[in-house]
Amino acid sequence: MTDKDNKGSMTVAEAGRKGGETVRNERGREFYETIGRKGGATVKAERGRAFYEEIGRKGGETVKAERGAKFYEEIGKKGGDRVKATRGPNFYEEIGRKGGQKVKKLIEEGKRAARDAAAAAAAAPVAGTPPTGGHEPSKP
Repeated sequence: MTDKDNKGSMTVAEAGRKGGETVRNERGREFYETIGRKGGATVKAERGRAFYEEIGRKGGETVKAERGAKFYEEIGKKGGDRVKATRGPNFYEEIGRKGGQKVKKLIEEGKRAARDAAAAAAAAPVAGTPPTGGHEPSKP
């Protein structure tokens, strides 16, 4: 017996689609966004961030195998063109400047931390040496 043997019956796929459309019409798109966020938070709590990294990597590898690396070039260009059209050509200059300032700040912080660590290491007594500020007792 096939899915359509009974007059008026529908397949599971048709029933699911009809139910989904009814829920969308009654509750709206925001409902799906809300339950999606809740579900994502639950999965993250149960499986951790590494789970999402793993499935993202696997998905990316599958797409690359199916469509080739050129696909990523094309969608990257489309996305860049879209951002340029939406935010204007100066947007990339702004984020580049902000990124450069952030990198400069991080480099300065790293250098400062390295200087502080070197100064702390130089000030720490080395095992087997007498403490500074005092005199070694003279030998008789």
